[in-house]
Amino acid sequence: PSQGYYTRRGGVGESGDFITSPEISQVFGELIGIWYISEWMAMGKPNTFQLVELGPGRGTLTDDILRVFKQLTSVLSKCDVSVHLVEVSPKLSEIQAVMLTGGKVQPNPEDKSAYMKGISKTGIPIFWYRDLQDVPPGYSFYLAHEFFDALPIHKFQRTEKGWREVLVDIDPEVPDQLRFVLSPSRTPATQNFIQPEETRDHVEVCPEAGVIVQRLASRIEKDGGAALVADYGHDGTKTDTFRGFRNHKLHDVLSAPGTADLTADVDFSYLRKMAQGRTATLGPIKQREFLKNMGIDLRLQVLLQNSGDTATREQLLHSYDMLMNPEKMGDCFNFFALLPHHRLVHPDRKDKPESKSPLPPVAGFSELLLK
Repeated sequence: PSQGYYTRRGGVGESGDFITSPEISQVFGELIGIWYISEWMAMGKPNTFQLVELGPGRGTLTDDILRVFKQLTSVLSKCDVSVHLVEVSPKLSEIQAVMLTGGKVQPNPEDKSAYMKGISKTGIPIFWYRDLQDVPPGYSFYLAHEFFDALPIHKFQRTEKGWREVLVDIDPEVPDQLRFVLSPSRTPATQNFIQPEETRDHVEVCPEAGVIVQRLASRIEKDGGAALVADYGHDGTKTDTFRGFRNHKLHDVLSAPGTADLTADVDFSYLRKMAQGRTATLGPIKQREFLKNMGIDLRLQVLLQNSGDTATREQLLHSYDMLMNPEKMGDCFNFFALLPHHRLVHPDRKDKPESKSPLPPVAGFSELLLK
């Protein structure tokens, strides 16, 4: 709590330890904003809309999304929109408050579950919470961008004696250094977190991610909405992905704890299992496919036409390359969504297939049809 990386520094951005897509290009957040509006329309334009972001970083992504909402005010005019940020880091919540409200916030509002509230520069109420469970129920769209990869994992190794957990120990030969060891016998985690059908020899499991996905799925099942997860990860194929970043370089996870960003690839097959069939799941789909489906090429052309100087044009093309190039972020980042079952299958479709109009495709996971 006091020496953790995000509590002490949380180095997002050029000067920090890692950089995220919203920090690279405004287009990323704009397209995500369009995804939410597209899904809101496909679900019949409900009259309230909570945007809930888990681990919002510096608030850049929310800021870009709110700019899209502002531009589409006419579409959202009859809808009561609010923003709910789930953030545990006091330092990051201050940065978010400045970014989104210009620093005009009220700590400890009378609404006890939120620890801070304010009004965005575009006039939308924003609330801060420490836990997803504190966010009020209701029709909500959830966003988790580079959130699940920062949650703690358990590591397991298959041995001749069965599964053993990988633990951290003090190195007896160098007392001020840490080392990895295998548990001498089975641990409670080994018994609880390894799926019986597991074929890999080394597995990373993030139980906290499982719990959060279960909560998201039950909220969506009950109140409607959708969740969009964007992160680097795999579909149950990778083994050892736990690593550290410091000053944009790989860093030994066991040296100088609390000073580097620790991360592990998200196992989307595990998230799908943890949704337990309460919602439909889509993806994972590669970031470049998702953004292409969302019309990034069209948006880039518009921005290039509107930019007067060469430097801006070069920056736009450079950031497009960062997001889309398979060698950079294009292939290692994935999008994954949780949606109510009725969003993909009409509840009464089974009886009279011809009676209902076809459901609109889910943008991003298939091509966005621009009307």
